Amino acid sequence: MSVQLGMPVPAAGDASAAGAPPPRPAGTPAGLWDRYGRRATDMRLSLTDKCNLRCTYCMPAEGLEWLSKQAVMTAEEIVRIVRIGVDALGVRELRLTGGEPLVRADLIEIISAIRGEHPELPISMTTNGVGLDKKAAALKAAGLTRINVSLDSLHEETFAKLTRRPFLDRVLAGVDAAWAAGLGPVKLNAVLMRGINDAESPDLLAWALGRGYELRFIEQMPLDADHGWTRRNMITAAEIRELLSRDFVLSPDPRERDGAPAERFEVRRRDTLSQDAAGPVLGTVGIIASVTEPFCADCRRTRITAEGKIMSCLFSREEFDLLGLLRQGASDAELAERWQDAMWVKPKAHGMDHTGLGAADFVQPDRSMSAIGG
Repeated sequence: MSVQLGMPVPAAGDASAAGAPPPRPAGTPAGLWDRYGRRATDMRLSLTDKCNLRCTYCMPAEGLEWLSKQAVMTAEEIVRIVRIGVDALGVRELRLTGGEPLVRADLIEIISAIRGEHPELPISMTTNGVGLDKKAAALKAAGLTRINVSLDSLHEETFAKLTRRPFLDRVLAGVDAAWAAGLGPVKLNAVLMRGINDAESPDLLAWALGRGYELRFIEQMPLDADHGWTRRNMITAAEIRELLSRDFVLSPDPRERDGAPAERFEVRRRDTLSQDAAGPVLGTVGIIASVTEPFCADCRRTRITAEGKIMSCLFSREEFDLLGLLRQGASDAELAERWQDAMWVKPKAHGMDHTGLGAADFVQPDRSMSAIGG
């Protein structure tokens, strides 16, 4: 069923701006397959490149040059692209990202329209949580399934140092509101920065476990706009496990990982005398080790940027234009074909999976995380 949101469709863009991918070989099965036998069923779609925080591992202090309103997908275009992904290409899960999706004025209408067309589709959203307390109930009513909130510290000074904004109280209010609205399981994403918030990790985990939230620690990735990332300064997954072992005993979660980026662990309190696990499982913690323990071989994600570019990999330096083709009047079948061709050339790995510090064949993307959509 077509959903009309009454939004104007901008003039046609230049479909060749990002080029067209080479066509797949004849006989390739339908769906978002690549040359290595992986099929993308998890769609990450960015609603905007704008953000109201300035996290040091993502954006420069002065911000970035934002996309024009004309360049960003309209609500109708978003709904159509999701429809093609789900109905024609086998997408089974949708994550809305940014930038910060909460800054988009028509966010509720977009979610409601997608839910109307796809009653059973899991729809999640990644947010920094600023303003979430005022919208959590409406997001749930519109059809959002669950939410991920970025939260790197529970200390106001540390939070302000990392995000360059004094908004910790707003984020915490948003997390609580999401839980109250039923947007669970509420997942929290934390990036540890050496010498800034790494020592806080056990306390952050204890806080999350006590409230029933699922915390995931993420290795800092080379997606900062300042290009200041170095492998040497990054807190690795091994170091994260060591930091948490101060207070907790981690054991592998028996559930299948099933293509998830986070490796999950069951968490028990550590007995201070015996140093063994004490008591029942308190919950789980996830660690996303994109750099040092990559999971490229089981990647199932396809990404659409806010201006409708297909990215087969978060670290890809190749993008292929879907929105320009759409605005030139392409049919759903033609758009699906472009999308499939773009995913077919997905690289085998991102090039950072080395034991040394060099990773000589990896080149950092020009875009920051906020401009790509996580």
